Amino acid sequence: MHNKIFYHLPGLFEFYDLYKEFFLLWQEHREYFYPWCEISSVYGAPSDCLWGGGRIGFGDDNIEDVIELMQTYGISARLTFSNSLLEKEHLADEECNRLCSIFEKLGNSGVILHSDLLLDYLQKNYPGFYFVSSTTKVLTDFQDFKNEVNRRDFRYVVPDFRLNKALDKLQMLSQDEKDKVEFLCNECCWVGCSERKVCYENVSRKSIDAACPEHICKSPGGSDGYRFSKAMASPAFISVDDILHTYLPMGFTNFKIEGRGLGSALILEFLLYYLTKPEYQIHVREALYLDSMLDLF
Repeated sequence: MHNKIFYHLPGLFEFYDLYKEFFLLWQEHREYFYPWCEISSVYGAPSDCLWGGGRIGFGDDNIEDVIELMQTYGISARLTFSNSLLEKEHLADEECNRLCSIFEKLGNSGVILHSDLLLDYLQKNYPGFYFVSSTTKVLTDFQDFKNEVNRRDFRYVVPDFRLNKALDKLQMLSQDEKDKVEFLCNECCWVGCSERKVCYENVSRKSIDAACPEHICKSPGGSDGYRFSKAMASPAFISVDDILHTYLPMGFTNFKIEGRGLGSALILEFLLYYLTKPEYQIHVREALYLDSMLDLF
């Protein structure tokens, strides 16, 4: 049985200052953190990124600083290029290609994507990447999800969060299939939402045309914004206890934390909950809140 789980964290270009301090604590005070977890990757996209999707990116951290941070701690950088509405003419975008040229050379970088058009393009032009199938595909049918897992194109596949608790079916996957599944732990969206795909498409459309109208969420509580307490009350929520006592014994090891479009104070709460031993959470919180260089709100 596996004895380690791997977290994939949000905000590659948004939370450099937070991660710079947190990763230092992670290295120098490993006793603060659960011994059974590792930080595998950080994902995200810069602001105004044409190939971006899933969430509107607002990251503007310096690329060279981001790369140095990821290399210092041996953490994979993942570009989130999950725009679902790309056309052939969009593939020539200079900034996105520049990002690919830079990050592919790191040797351990991935791309999270939706579009098969983009996948084909990247495989031909930037073969050094590994690829992750985005949850923005909203694959709520288990067989569709399993078919995606069995595509050789992808190292990981992030299922729709509403498949998180399909444990009877998940248990039947082979170990090779389980190793490719990356669960989205802390989604706040209503499990009964029927417009999730439309919402993601709106984000993709805004990445191409910023003037397009916003999608108005009609789900119960949709106007309240993200609340971790609300996510924790969802039947699809994956808790630390779930990870240790359900998913890990079943052979699942990869877990994605949502939060690219949120503030750093909420990201810190995720880091405290999922990675930090309860008795040391105050130590981590104090170290970060008392750092006058950090903007946690």
